[in-house]
Amino acid sequence: MVIKEIFPNPTVKQVVFGVTFPNLFYIENKIGEFQMKIMNEFPHSELVYRRNILFADIGPKDDIKPMSEERGSKIWEFKSPDKNSTLGITTNNLSIVSKHYKTYNLDGGEKFRDIINSIVTKFNDVMNLSTFSKIGLRYIDECPVPAMDNEKFKEYYNSTFDLERFPLKDCTETFSRTVTKRGKHNLIYMEALQKNKEKDNFIFYMDFDSFASNVPANNFLTVTDELHNIISTEYERTIREPVYEYMKKKV
Repeated sequence: MVIKEIFPNPTVKQVVFGVTFPNLFYIENKIGEFQMKIMNEFPHSELVYRRNILFADIGPKDDIKPMSEERGSKIWEFKSPDKNSTLGITTNNLSIVSKHYKTYNLDGGEKFRDIINSIVTKFNDVMNLSTFSKIGLRYIDECPVPAMDNEKFKEYYNSTFDLERFPLKDCTETFSRTVTKRGKHNLIYMEALQKNKEKDNFIFYMDFDSFASNVPANNFLTVTDELHNIISTEYERTIREPVYEYMKKKV
């Protein structure tokens, strides 16, 4: 089943797009020009530091001391008007994180593809890069578990779990991770089944991370489309009809 509709109750909870590039030592001098270009889309701005953590010894927590801000990484962070989407820039990375995802490219909702296209195009207008070292697209889904029962679970999902060897009725947690090629690109696919202690139920997590290397900057959107198609195909291979019905229900 090819997904051609926007669901009122989607399983996807977070989408991340990112590009990496060689360290740009001039980025601090140009970040203001870039900020002006994205002011309408991401008006809230902040300079933060990602502190590196030094693990000198294995021991009590007191032995773990963060490095000073001067030794950490600068992050220019911008948020959308509703603060559900965050754009982060470092000297070698641009990332867009959305927690209010509607659709990648379907009519009828805010398209994540349009956001990617706008931001990366404006970024490259200022930074003038010829190649991105890596482009990545990641979807994280939180899905319902009808029962901790093998047969019922199989009605919902075509999972990678070895349910015959490890029946769900006996599991308190399970996890799988696969790294594979999909055509000329790459895919990291993870599944996890964990208990939600707040609601005393289980959640089935799916994590799709597709990426490409050494992409010409003027071809970033075509490659991103290809990464999305890889993820969409794998998602459709994993979920079954009851999950579609779950997503159609209004919350």
